[in-house]
Amino acid sequence: MSTNAGILRTDGARAGRLRAALIASAAAAVAVAAPFYFASFQVFQLTMVLLYAVALAGLNLLVGYGGQISLGHGAFFAAGAYTAAVMLDRFDTGHLATLPVTAAGCFLLGLGFGVPALRLRGLYLALVTLSFAVFLPPLLKRLEPVTGGSMGLTVDKPEPPAWSGLAEDQWTYFLVLAVAAVALLVARNLLRSRVGRALLAIRDNESAAEVMGVRLSLHKALAFAWSGMFAGVAGCLYTWVIGFVSPDSFSLILSITLLAGLVVGGLASLYGPLLGAAFVMYVPNVAQDVSEAAPGVVFGLLIIAVMYVAPTGLAGLVGRVRDTVTRRLARPPAAERTPTAEPAPSATPADPTSPEAQPVGASPRTEKD
Repeated sequence: MSTNAGILRTDGARAGRLRAALIASAAAAVAVAAPFYFASFQVFQLTMVLLYAVALAGLNLLVGYGGQISLGHGAFFAAGAYTAAVMLDRFDTGHLATLPVTAAGCFLLGLGFGVPALRLRGLYLALVTLSFAVFLPPLLKRLEPVTGGSMGLTVDKPEPPAWSGLAEDQWTYFLVLAVAAVALLVARNLLRSRVGRALLAIRDNESAAEVMGVRLSLHKALAFAWSGMFAGVAGCLYTWVIGFVSPDSFSLILSITLLAGLVVGGLASLYGPLLGAAFVMYVPNVAQDVSEAAPGVVFGLLIIAVMYVAPTGLAGLVGRVRDTVTRRLARPPAAERTPTAEPAPSATPADPTSPEAQPVGASPRTEKD
């Protein structure tokens, strides 16, 4: 019995891995072919979805798996964007050289900023992260010799090599796609490692996690560090794509939008950042088309509607639909589920000498009678 159960589990795991590999292959094929079938502006939108997905993957580590709240994620995004812009404008470095520097710098910034998370939680921690997002734009404006002040910085976009035969938007798309694929893969492996299990334990019950040997201070600080690194990488990609940065581009609205996108996409989900990034990119445009006078009102109503239909986010809704379809496909046809009719009682008259044929209270008949 146990051997059969083990075989079934093994077959189920193999089928799950095969299905995941097929889905990943199909998604990769669609992603590679997309820039050749869409217009330039649509390719730009897809590129923005990918870089927002990187930022939301980092925020998912902190909020979805770590159980900590952050209203200042846009500040890490801005730090990465300005690091790349300053390197490109002031030091004339290559675009690829800005990526590791941005990742390392924002990792250290997140690690230092994670120190308040050791003693704060809930609304108090949210207030501290909110202050970071509030004071960073004015600070960038005052550092005019470095950041360009209110006017910002304009930098060159990555130029496609001659051998590629690609347009500028297509080349930028493939660069961002490669970085996003690596970042999402790192996030996935990180969540399946001891770090991810420790974050889940801290989120569920800090006291129990500490009893099991999880170092709360270390993993809380690392959650902020990894989250800041992903946001900084996304900011670096933003500089590549837009070619311009200014303090007004990274206001408090950006932090709130990123958090809303993660919640709508689905907390603690591997696919939630991608769905949330698509929501952040496309839904404001839909809201603008619906009402040019009050797009924010329409955007807020759409968020309420999505959360009403999918309380666990779009990833949870997709999972429920998939499970429903799987159950219905696995259910046998109606003809096979029809219960078998029991045979009708025999019409042969009973033997009068049998005990069943005797009236109640009567003595059985015998041959002598």
